Amino acid sequence: MDSSITLVFIITAFSLGAVIVWKKDTIPPQLRKFMALTTLVFILFAFFLIVYSFITLGSAS
Repeated sequence: MDSSITLVFIITAFSLGAVIVWKKDTIPPQLRKFMALTTLVFILFAFFLIVYSFITLGSAS
């Protein structure tokens, strides 16, 4: 797995989460729920990628 692509995704997912939290008052209520759930899925997947990269850190590829 390419670590630079993983790092970009992790940074992007957490940045999106920060933007959603900071701008939650300006997002329409119907869109807010969808964006929050989508962002939550992205952040959970980013955590999974972090843990997976730590687990496979010492393996030869």
